[in-house]
Amino acid sequence: MSDPALEKKFAVLCGIVRGQHFAWREAFVKLAPQVDPQAAVKLMWEITGRDTAAAYLKRIDPAEPLPAQVAELIAASSRAMGEDATAEAADDHAFVVHNACPWFDWHKRLNLVDEDRPGCDAWFQATVEHINRALGTNLIVTTIETLPEGGAGCVRRFSNDAREPGA
Repeated sequence: MSDPALEKKFAVLCGIVRGQHFAWREAFVKLAPQVDPQAAVKLMWEITGRDTAAAYLKRIDPAEPLPAQVAELIAASSRAMGEDATAEAADDHAFVVHNACPWFDWHKRLNLVDEDRPGCDAWFQATVEHINRALGTNLIVTTIETLPEGGAGCVRRFSNDAREPGA
């Protein structure tokens, strides 16, 4: 975006979306206090991963290396949500690096840091699982470093598993 007014409006919209997530979580806790909120948050991110995969599958070229494509799609999605993210591709794998993340900032501010990494991991894992199911591939995601655990950023590695599909 090159229009500063539009960029500001979009940043506000992204903040509203994140705020809605935490409002949803608070409502869930009040309505179902007997249920672990982390279980609900994890399920929400798994559902989001399913829907993310459906969107990514429209853009994936099966003839091109899958790790690099998925890493770039995730980094682009993250940047669209106001995160500082890049994709770094190598020969047989790729990394997604988040140097800063407003989701982490919200989790920290609301004393919910213990939900940050599990939510992201559930989203990434579900996205990869649904892509694999649709394409018959063996893409795996590995969390290398995270902000909630004191890392300089969040780093995830995407690579093809050498095992047969479903093994």
